[in-house]
Amino acid sequence: MEGGTLAGRRALDAGADLLVILDVNCILGPTLLPRYAETARDGALLCGTVVYLPAAPPPGGCPLDALPPLAPPHTGRPVPADDEVLPGGDHQLFWSLSFAFTAPTWRRTGGFCERYTGYGGEDTGFCRTAAARDVDLRWVGGAPAQHQHHPVSRPPVEHLDGILRNGAVCRDRWGTWPMEGWLREFARLGLVRNDPVSDDWTRCAPPHIGPSR
Repeated sequence: MEGGTLAGRRALDAGADLLVILDVNCILGPTLLPRYAETARDGALLCGTVVYLPAAPPPGGCPLDALPPLAPPHTGRPVPADDEVLPGGDHQLFWSLSFAFTAPTWRRTGGFCERYTGYGGEDTGFCRTAAARDVDLRWVGGAPAQHQHHPVSRPPVEHLDGILRNGAVCRDRWGTWPMEGWLREFARLGLVRNDPVSDDWTRCAPPHIGPSR
């Protein structure tokens, strides 16, 4: 989330009372912005639904209102009805593909930690700050976004250095490493090692470069 704090400050300086963050690969649904505005509350982090679009578009393209049926909801997160808001969400399930919060909530969280640079860890760091400062996570129905397809590698070895760097930042701030599933996969591939005494993860071989996120 590089530059997120500066962007937020500029938006607030310009008089914004609601900040909506959308990943560059996401297409916002027609009701996303009004739904976030309708459900915004101070002290709440709003997360709309996100689906992953398939690789091949229909012949001749696809109108925006035809995108939602192309992909099922993500199975790892709640899927509220269009008129439903689910409070008390698990902060560990937060992701920064699509979310919103009021200006006072931004100030309450302090914005994004600028120690994270490049890929990985910023979502975990931000949601842990929100949880520590009693900011409720709410799943918002009727605020859909569609994530456009692009090639990925699993685990994302091309981002190994960023994951190690940002993971260490998160560990220093919160006491535990994020992205442990990826770190274990890197270890299985012989790319990193863990020191059980210091709990440090370090690289032990150059990564194979695959497709970017």
